Amino acid sequence: MTKKVPLLALLASSAALLSAVSFASMPRSVAQTESFAGPADQGTPLPQAFGDATLGRDVFRFETFGNEGFWTDAVRIPAGIASAGVTPMQALQLGLQIDADAIDPATKAKLAAELRADPTGRSSSLLNDPAVTMVLIKANAVIGMVPKGAKVGVSCALCHTMTDASVFKSPNGGSIGSREDGRANHDLNMGAIFATAANTRALYPISQTQLDANNGKTLGRAPQGLTENSTEADFDAYFSNPAYYPVGMFDDTFDGNGNPMHNTPFFQQSHAAPYGSEGLITKIDDFSNLVYTTLFDLTMLTTKGGRAFIHSVAGPAGDEMIADYVKILAATNVTGYPYVQARRGGKPGALATPIGFRVDNRKLLAMNAYVSSLPAPPGVSTDPQAEARGRALFISTGCTGCHNSDQGRAVPTTIHPMARIWPGDRPVILAQRMPPFNAVQETPGNTFDDKWVVINASLRGEKRGVAMPLLLDLARKPVFLHDNSVPSLEALFDPRRGSSAPHPFYLTQPAQRQEMAAYLRTLDSRSR
Repeated sequence: MTKKVPLLALLASSAALLSAVSFASMPRSVAQTESFAGPADQGTPLPQAFGDATLGRDVFRFETFGNEGFWTDAVRIPAGIASAGVTPMQALQLGLQIDADAIDPATKAKLAAELRADPTGRSSSLLNDPAVTMVLIKANAVIGMVPKGAKVGVSCALCHTMTDASVFKSPNGGSIGSREDGRANHDLNMGAIFATAANTRALYPISQTQLDANNGKTLGRAPQGLTENSTEADFDAYFSNPAYYPVGMFDDTFDGNGNPMHNTPFFQQSHAAPYGSEGLITKIDDFSNLVYTTLFDLTMLTTKGGRAFIHSVAGPAGDEMIADYVKILAATNVTGYPYVQARRGGKPGALATPIGFRVDNRKLLAMNAYVSSLPAPPGVSTDPQAEARGRALFISTGCTGCHNSDQGRAVPTTIHPMARIWPGDRPVILAQRMPPFNAVQETPGNTFDDKWVVINASLRGEKRGVAMPLLLDLARKPVFLHDNSVPSLEALFDPRRGSSAPHPFYLTQPAQRQEMAAYLRTLDSRSR
């Protein structure tokens, strides 16, 4: 699941500063002190368990738990890369990051000489040779693409590590340098990477599907969904189209809906609970286990426990999706699945074992320690006086009714109802579900609530709503709200977005919007 969504709850406590839009139902109690300003109700604490952070670093960077079988034998990404003749330069343009410290000294020296002669890299023999791409992958230098013998798997670092770009930076793409773990890769073109694979059809559960059980209707950005009869070209066209699968996003819900979410950080995670923009998961290790046992090997959904979970959340439509997926796997000669090495046990549907499997718990707790120890990147300061005014606005206008000003504190664990965050929410009931699940529902014509249609916190008895995000590393973030719908921080607070827009908490004066944005870009782990 994805983790937090950057939703800043600016409350209408000062008419001179905010637009006429106001919501009396929003929380207004604020603890106003210099050391802490934030909601009086911080929610129920969600304790985490921790292991060995040194082991956790290796788990975060290199652990696959056997998913190389899925990515090599089912999706066939290495075969697709080789067939397409993807060069290192093209890989960088897709947003992939290259660990310079994993490159052998001779190659590193040659690359440095080529870049001194041509800093653009266009004339570099190394960066424009397709054969070098596989050499880099086998050297464990393409971050998040982990070689395991003759196969290649993926690790958490694929989406959540950048480099310092000390060797090279591709415009609007990836970079070459030393690893900086935990930072979200906003330039990762995951859809185009998937489309490069030789068997993109194996990603069916995280594509936008069109099911008979849903009367042929489809949910997502594309006008039509994919079926078990769609061709490889059809799948490639969907994933490679940025209008359907935007850059910097990943569809982290195996529900057959096309609802990719913007990539999020994976640092300071002990302060980030609950996890997922919908707040479904309460523990880091349970979140990681869900990723390892489902998203990193979708064929796990065909197990008895996987089928039980999908049926519980999606009913007949879920059953049909899995049946179609099995047909696709057979039609594309995928055998020997599932691939992930996990212990069978636990009740399907439980947060610790959603599909009745759990990978090595010692390694999960070790990664808890590592991703919690990672500090946020330093904030970016350009105008201290404007930033100080922005901080004053953050407190005086009521942002602290939902968010803490102290970024060294854990975020409030409360879930805010969808209607409170998005007044334009007018959901249509698509299907009923047994309690504690809420009904399957969505507001037509908008992508904001697509993530909550099937998977949301009602699975643990909570409300359908939004969890609070970490307000960190915002200076690097190119777009805002989880669906990429707002182009800048300044635009987020602009009343021209309208009273029914998601997160409609505004500042009427352009100077104040700039000051608020400037302040938010300074936030880091030291901010109080």
